[in-house]
Amino acid sequence: MAISINGTNGITNATWTTAGRPTSPATGQTGWNTTLNSYETYNGTAWTTTGSWTTANRPVTPSAGYSGYNTTLAAFEFYNGSSWISINSSYLSYTASYLVVAGGGGGGYAAGGGGGAGGYLTGTTSLTVGTVYTAVVGGGGSGSVAPGASAATSGSNSTFTSLTTSTGGGAGGGGGPASSSGGSGGGGSGGGSPGGLGGAGTPGQGNAGGAGTPSNSGAATGGGGGGASSVGGAGGTAAGTGNGGNGTASSITGTPATYAGGGGGGQYPGFASTGLGGPGTPGVSGGNGGTSSSISGTVGITNTGGGGGGGGSTPGVGNSNGAAGGSGVVILSVPTTYYTGTTTGSPTVTTSGSNTIIKWTSGSGTYTA
Repeated sequence: MAISINGTNGITNATWTTAGRPTSPATGQTGWNTTLNSYETYNGTAWTTTGSWTTANRPVTPSAGYSGYNTTLAAFEFYNGSSWISINSSYLSYTASYLVVAGGGGGGYAAGGGGGAGGYLTGTTSLTVGTVYTAVVGGGGSGSVAPGASAATSGSNSTFTSLTTSTGGGAGGGGGPASSSGGSGGGGSGGGSPGGLGGAGTPGQGNAGGAGTPSNSGAATGGGGGGASSVGGAGGTAAGTGNGGNGTASSITGTPATYAGGGGGGQYPGFASTGLGGPGTPGVSGGNGGTSSSISGTVGITNTGGGGGGGGSTPGVGNSNGAAGGSGVVILSVPTTYYTGTTTGSPTVTTSGSNTIIKWTSGSGTYTA
């Protein structure tokens, strides 16, 4: 069919079949190929196409390698010689590293156990281009308040979509309430008979809390909360007892930092040392235990998932508060070449070497790969 130009109906291009193509085409000659259902242009050597079609209206006799845009699938596709293969976002992915730390547990009161560290998970995963991934940062648990015997609470979970969930750190025991299990378990309370047992940790995320000492031991000190790298220390009168379990160091941001250290157990005054928060190399994550009715435990470090320190106690005087656990964190490290810049939740975005680091420190947010 010859080309037709009409002031009302527009331009109707020349059409032909593959078998009926012009025999001596000029370079740049263009027409509609009814066999292929697409426009094609002669480039001086061969016919080239930039076609689009529906699934029902695909080219009838395509050659291997023939490609175009399928409007039904909203994706490019090519013919491999026997079938059509879609080239959409589900075929494109890249590897990213992650660190997911849950909130630390709160410390118990009155020679209370230290809070367990939030669960610690790190590794690599494959991100699919165009997919939205959600990060949720767990908060730290509250410390037990004295007087009143309000129990400490466990930390909240942190998640990175359905790929991984770290469990909140267990609460430290204190007075009546027992310690809790968690990412790492809370330390047992001191002063009971027998002393409180430490809570269990979650395999692959943390460790158990240490046991508290009974009142007839002359010590009555809380056990340390478990940490990502070790169990919490049992309470006692000697130096180094009741310490929070060690945290674990990570350099995912480009700067080494310690995460998920257990909180130190609280003690009566006059003993060799208070329970210290779970350390690591470098830094400390868990809070220290209190030493008397006037010196409370200290909070776990924010965005490390550290457990809160247990409260202290002074016989005949009173008890001091357990401290809150530190909030968790979700960190994603992606190759800068693939970083899309599409985030929500106001994460901190930095670079380290050839990677871009996305760090969520509270609430929730998303990253579109």
